[in-house]
Amino acid sequence: MENTVHPLTIIPHWPAPANVRAYTTTRSGGVSLPPYHSFNLAEHVGDTPEAVKKNRFHLYQFLSLPCEPSWLKQVHGARIVSANYGPGQQGDASIAYGPGPVCAILTADCLPLLLCDQKGTRVAAVHAGWRGLAADIIGATINALDIPGEHLLAWLGPAIGPQAFEVGPEVKQTFLDQNDDHALAFNANRPGHWLADIYQLARLSLTKRGVRSIYGGQYCTVADPDRFYSYRREGITGRMATLIWLAAA
Repeated sequence: MENTVHPLTIIPHWPAPANVRAYTTTRSGGVSLPPYHSFNLAEHVGDTPEAVKKNRFHLYQFLSLPCEPSWLKQVHGARIVSANYGPGQQGDASIAYGPGPVCAILTADCLPLLLCDQKGTRVAAVHAGWRGLAADIIGATINALDIPGEHLLAWLGPAIGPQAFEVGPEVKQTFLDQNDDHALAFNANRPGHWLADIYQLARLSLTKRGVRSIYGGQYCTVADPDRFYSYRREGITGRMATLIWLAAA
């Protein structure tokens, strides 16, 4: 069983400094059985603890991680934590202010967003579902990084795409109450429902904070079952991890 584990990962295509390490896992290459097949990294979705432990161990080995990732207890809010304090913290974004700690978030439709500064001194991983975006988790993370937006780079990882994310009027109104520009991220679908573009909502939030160097955003977890978990598509399913850290000099 041990020899069958070969995690498949996506490496962000962005001009991050050389000491920034960043990856997103796919659903492939692990030991979890259906419906979590096969590289589930979440402990809270019903998978066996043994399978999750093996998958996490092989991720640690495969990426040559400097330490155990700072796995969060995600709550779809806007609480930011320091990755220096390790796993088990409650929040939806973690920050590392130097080499060593590994920021990590888990997703299966929500947007995983990575941030780093142009000098490679600080990094952050953000779990940006629509509730987190509405609570301005991006703005809160940028504030916690304490670096002007124009000096940051952002990468948008695999999330539910704009042709699959149907929402009701309450979600649309939540964003319109904040900013009329958010209307750009909603397209009418069937009566009383809209297709929301979570990538566009994130871009609007980033640009509002001065971030201009934005990359990624071309994925759809719902439309790509071979590579990605999707809660909306499957209900009971696993989670991918998106990780970022600073390598030691």
